[in-house]
Amino acid sequence: MSLSEQDRELVVAELDREPTPAEAALFENLWSEHCAYRSSRPLLSAFDSEGEQVVVGPGDDAAVVEVADGTYITMGIESHNHPSFVDPYDGAATGVGGIVRDTLSMGAYPIALADSLYFGDFEREHSRYLLDGVVEGISDYGNSIGVPTVTGSTEFHPDYEGNPLVNVACVGLLSEDRLVTADAKEVGNKLVLVGNATGRDGLGGASFASEDLGEDAETEDRPAVQVGDPYTEKLLVEANEELLDEDLIEAARDLGAAGLGGASSEMIAKGGLGCEIRLEDVHQREPNMNALEILLAESQERMCYEVTPENVEAVEAIAEKYDLGCSVIGEVTEGNYTCTFDSEANDSEKPTEERSDSGGRETVVDVDAYFLGEGAPMNDLASENPEEQETDLPDADLREAFEAVVASPNCASKRWVYRQYDHEVQVRTATGPGDDSAVLALREAETGLAFSSGAIPHWTTAAPYDGARAVALENATNIAAKGATPLAAVDCLNGGNPEKPDVYGGFKGIVDGLADMCSELSVPVVGGNVSLYNDSPSGPIPPTPTLAMTGTKEGYDAPPAALSGDGTLLVVGDDGGAKLGGSEYLAQMGGSDQFPELPENASEVVAALAEVANLDSSLAVHDVSNGGLGVTLAEMVTEEAGATVDVSSIEVLFAETPGRAVVETTDPEAVRTAFDGVAPIAELGESDDTGVLELSVGDESLVYDAAEIGGLRETLARELD
Repeated sequence: MSLSEQDRELVVAELDREPTPAEAALFENLWSEHCAYRSSRPLLSAFDSEGEQVVVGPGDDAAVVEVADGTYITMGIESHNHPSFVDPYDGAATGVGGIVRDTLSMGAYPIALADSLYFGDFEREHSRYLLDGVVEGISDYGNSIGVPTVTGSTEFHPDYEGNPLVNVACVGLLSEDRLVTADAKEVGNKLVLVGNATGRDGLGGASFASEDLGEDAETEDRPAVQVGDPYTEKLLVEANEELLDEDLIEAARDLGAAGLGGASSEMIAKGGLGCEIRLEDVHQREPNMNALEILLAESQERMCYEVTPENVEAVEAIAEKYDLGCSVIGEVTEGNYTCTFDSEANDSEKPTEERSDSGGRETVVDVDAYFLGEGAPMNDLASENPEEQETDLPDADLREAFEAVVASPNCASKRWVYRQYDHEVQVRTATGPGDDSAVLALREAETGLAFSSGAIPHWTTAAPYDGARAVALENATNIAAKGATPLAAVDCLNGGNPEKPDVYGGFKGIVDGLADMCSELSVPVVGGNVSLYNDSPSGPIPPTPTLAMTGTKEGYDAPPAALSGDGTLLVVGDDGGAKLGGSEYLAQMGGSDQFPELPENASEVVAALAEVANLDSSLAVHDVSNGGLGVTLAEMVTEEAGATVDVSSIEVLFAETPGRAVVETTDPEAVRTAFDGVAPIAELGESDDTGVLELSVGDESLVYDAAEIGGLRETLARELD
């Protein structure tokens, strides 16, 4: 870890002295791209984060949104990209642990997780190694703490080979009276650290996440990866609930990036106060740790609470009840953010009775908390707009194209992934993984909560701005297909090295595209995460705007994605168009094309789809995305229900124009009425009880039964089981 010369000059000017080693390391981590958003913050003002439903917006550990009178949810998302390349199991597991603690710190109980995962070419052994480790890490951690993983996405693209992405979102549930924020409240209150003992793992994790990955990252950067303990996290979840029940918490912050230094300084800065921390009082699990290690280690399963003096004993008693470590490490003051350390008192080789305050105490940090958190200068970077795609379509065989697209890893069934997750724990999951979006039963509010998360890198590779707009519309369509109205979203903006103008241009495009479409949809973006420097010797990742969106509906019932076998099939929202840019069809068959145009009235399209999904006559609803109509129809066919379908061309079959869905209905006129003046509708054919898909495309036709389609779609399971 080292502070750049330019940043060091700013720190020296502010402090009027050279920083101590601990201060220099603290500034280096908190002023890193990962923590300070030095390259992205100038762009983030594009997002609209306000709305009547928004209780707490960007800037806290998680956002808080009202879903019904007095019932709130939290929404948060984070990335663990670099750690998951170095150590896929622990990197992914601690990503889950971190976003769950973000939820706890707002006073919420975590009720659902979403994982959005991005890997290199599936044919490469290293990509499958990373996928296997990441899924196992998420599964083991989420299942152990009893939080269901209910939705998400898994995408493959050759440009993730040297730098996979692991983005994890969490939704929590709380009532109005349990809301906690991160801003310290009052001078004289105590800072109490609860959870695992502090070790040396994860040192410099924030700065590690702000650098390109090198060829030797898997070995050289392993010490920067945290190690998780889900069973302690489960105890922390329950202890946090009891602390809230007893009203013992004034403010809270989870220990993530930059460890104790990051959490405590941010809490103090938000309250406009100061503090004094005695670092040797932190409970530790390794001998003879120095001040810098105690301050910056990113050991997991730890929370920092502000507690009034009279409540400290009660907090300690609850921590002891759950067999959690607990340290009173300092108190809130009116001055600077100050940390002291007595190395003699922290010497584990001395007998305990000789480790009293030796008088050798030194001040290792004494800085203004606001300057520490907000003083990093923003980067002014050059950007280049990407070139527009030309049209060069392949002359493909229909059968070859259909089988290649349906069996491609991006369009194939993700059952191999989500079957490893317990998605039914807490018995809230009304619609689980494998559908367009999950639906959770919020019985406290008699409300269904739809939850969707993901991005499609082929879209944003072809056209960063329009591709990101399409990602936002796609998630909203997932929500609407289950009959819900979009409520709010959080984003995880992933990009390569922003110092490269073409990379920064693509990143700027996804920020603006996501912001513009969310505004069009009236969906406030209430929080998020930025992960840059996802660059490796194999090159930069595609600009990847993961969006996690929630929506609400009355009740918990939603139309399935699978056919019933007794209705008319309509495609609603668009006529399909003929532009194939960013499609899986072109990824498999070669060629290029311009990105499809998006509807100008996206919010009306989404509202009409939600209305249709809630009609009793709607037997099945499934959105059109990866692989176009061809994959949507293949996913809808079951052994009990098939369909006879006619489309005009191979382009219409595989176009991925977002904002569309296939509806199986017994009342086509009701669907036409809902979309009258909103968007076109095309009749595709009829469903039946044969379990066979008969597909006519122009003068050609294909026939597949459900077993054959199932065999095509089990690519991941076939290769990984």
